[in-house]
Amino acid sequence: MPFIVKRLDAQKGQNVQIFLYETLGCTMAYAQRLLDRKRVYDDKGNILQKAQKLSCEYVEYAVFEGEHRGLEPLFTTDDFALFDKPSGMIVHPATRFTPYCLLDEVKYHFGEDANITHRIDGETSGLLLISRDKYSEQVLKIMWDEKEFTKKYLALVEGEIKDELTIDKPIGKADSFIRVKMKVREDGKHSITKIKPLKYNKQKDQTLLEVTPITGRQHQIRVHLDFIGHRIVGDPIYGVEDWVSDDYLGRRLSDEDRVKHTGAMRLWLHANYLEFRFHDRLYKIYSKNKEIYEQL
Repeated sequence: MPFIVKRLDAQKGQNVQIFLYETLGCTMAYAQRLLDRKRVYDDKGNILQKAQKLSCEYVEYAVFEGEHRGLEPLFTTDDFALFDKPSGMIVHPATRFTPYCLLDEVKYHFGEDANITHRIDGETSGLLLISRDKYSEQVLKIMWDEKEFTKKYLALVEGEIKDELTIDKPIGKADSFIRVKMKVREDGKHSITKIKPLKYNKQKDQTLLEVTPITGRQHQIRVHLDFIGHRIVGDPIYGVEDWVSDDYLGRRLSDEDRVKHTGAMRLWLHANYLEFRFHDRLYKIYSKNKEIYEQL
């Protein structure tokens, strides 16, 4: 379990932040972070708020302690590291009861101050950049905001694509009861994706693409490829009926129906390449996961 619940005998009448600071021997910032993230409870399970006076017998707090299940970093420096995330692994815990996620490995390998600097979907495999301390986290997140990274993906799509293409179509929320679903719409946000065909399998009628997102919208690659009629193989949200998406999100979709309606048991999208400059050094890093090539 990533979140471990620990118990402390309370000192009634004391400010909860000061209590945590003095009892744990931590910084005030760490105590504040525990409270802000709603990880501190009284003896009845009520969430304690900052500046609240203690009136309980004991205090419980949940801390994230990383669990190691064999995933090793792909590349490491003193400031950052990269993991090659497998498909199906979520990046952050959905709740404090989430049994395992990439953040487990990050904390296990690099400690409390290490953190993930960006996101990819749980079913998307490939490169994820993590910071090893608070300073590098701040720098790297600013770099993401300023679009100082070049990302390239591999995508296996339905149908044949012969030519390189730039998809310049705005993306916004879809008119659907599927809350996470996006679509191309004129009042959406400016979105650009470049695609380059690498290989075509005539028997399967599938094309392997190199995909470069210029902007970073939610589900951008998936939306743009579905829009041009070449949905990603295995996509349970785009290019399928809403009941399929609803059953998938509700964990009711059987393996048989998943393959029947989406073409695969996973989304065939892979974060394959990352290029950026950090402290005046240029990094060009490729994933070592070649699973997607084997599909053709």
